[in-house]
Amino acid sequence: MKRIVLKLGTNVLTAGTDVLHRPRIVDLARQIAAARLAGVEVALVSSGAVAAGRERLQFPAKRRAMPMKQLLAAVGQSRLMHIYEQIFDLYGIVVAQALLTRADLRDRNRYLNARNTLLACLTHGVLPIVNENDAVAVDEIKVGDNDNLSALVAGLVEADLLVILSDIAGVYTADPRQQPDATLIPQISQIDASVYALAGGSNTRGTGGMITKIQAADLATRSGTSVVIASGAEPEVLSKLLAGELIGTHFPALVSHIESRKRWLLAETAHHSRVVADAGAAQALVERGKSLLPAGVCGVEGEFERGQTIRIFAFEGQEIARGLAQYSARELRLIMGQRSSAIAELLGYDYGPEAVHRDDMVVL
Repeated sequence: MKRIVLKLGTNVLTAGTDVLHRPRIVDLARQIAAARLAGVEVALVSSGAVAAGRERLQFPAKRRAMPMKQLLAAVGQSRLMHIYEQIFDLYGIVVAQALLTRADLRDRNRYLNARNTLLACLTHGVLPIVNENDAVAVDEIKVGDNDNLSALVAGLVEADLLVILSDIAGVYTADPRQQPDATLIPQISQIDASVYALAGGSNTRGTGGMITKIQAADLATRSGTSVVIASGAEPEVLSKLLAGELIGTHFPALVSHIESRKRWLLAETAHHSRVVADAGAAQALVERGKSLLPAGVCGVEGEFERGQTIRIFAFEGQEIARGLAQYSARELRLIMGQRSSAIAELLGYDYGPEAVHRDDMVVL
């Protein structure tokens, strides 16, 4: 296992109390440090900013109005990161803060920027700590809970495994807090309506519950990432999971990352787009796996922006590929048929020599 995303919920970080539980955080940091020493790349999605702000300002837990929550998040996020920085420094680990909203991941340019930042952190041994930007987020751009955010981050960095640590040991046949005879389900291979029916409401301190964890597992497994929901109170939980022990509830990935990326490209197409490649460019693209260069473009129809998925046609009219546009339709009309070295002169800037890079393309 090369890369994991670890999601820590508020109830895990507080150990069921109303304040951040430093011994619990130290123990989890130790396990993360051990995983990194074993060669596993780790990205952390952490709740707890609102709880940290409430602890600092000594506000009662019942005050849940959005402006108050944003105040608590603004105060608590820096406090939470300060705690993380101090604790991970004990293990010689440098941390980085990444605050995201759904809007950052919906917009392709911002998506790529976030992806590049997180991958750069992992490449250079920095531990990225991701949270929703609650201080500025409103309903239109919020993910809403860090369970689903962790699934989006797992897809962003193409993680092999998403570990969601909770105050419950996994998915049960019923709510174990209400029905003591409920049993843990060790593996769920397919998430359907019956699985969602097992979920209860939200928990008392965080914004999620089992329903959001199942939603996250559904999203992650369809994106090529396996998922485990387990108890954050389980001794050596991360170490055991990475050693292959069966803890909590496992959700195996449904597709590979490559297949998932193809699905994203096909699903996000700007359907009115039409970029026509000349015979030589079409042959290079289909038979030799080359990128599409502006010199090989002989027609641009429809309107699209940089970062949208566009349709690529051979001159004869057959659709041959889809891929992410490096240039908008307006820009591509100005540079089509020209050598890549002329892009900067024609536009006054350039985003690279390709109209569509091979890594961002699906040949049909």
